[in-house]
Amino acid sequence: MAVKVHVTSVIQKVVDGQREFDSDGATVGELLSNIDRQYPGFAQQIMAADGKLHRFVNIYLNDEDVRFLDGQETALSDGDTVSILPALAGGAR
Repeated sequence: MAVKVHVTSVIQKVVDGQREFDSDGATVGELLSNIDRQYPGFAQQIMAADGKLHRFVNIYLNDEDVRFLDGQETALSDGDTVSILPALAGGAR
């Protein structure tokens, strides 16, 4: 399934500086694997060595958090939008 992928500036450095790009996959997990094949090093930015997403990485399918859907098994459809957002921390002292 062809989907539009949006990433934040933290991840842009491993996807050739792009803010959004097209990729494909039948599920979120397959999409992430395909992105890593397109852009080696991508998975290291969002996943632990065991292949699970870092807990600070949020993935949204059409504005729905995939953790509340089927996680990496969430099915994708042509034209979907997937946003990959590492959480940011910090603040004023």
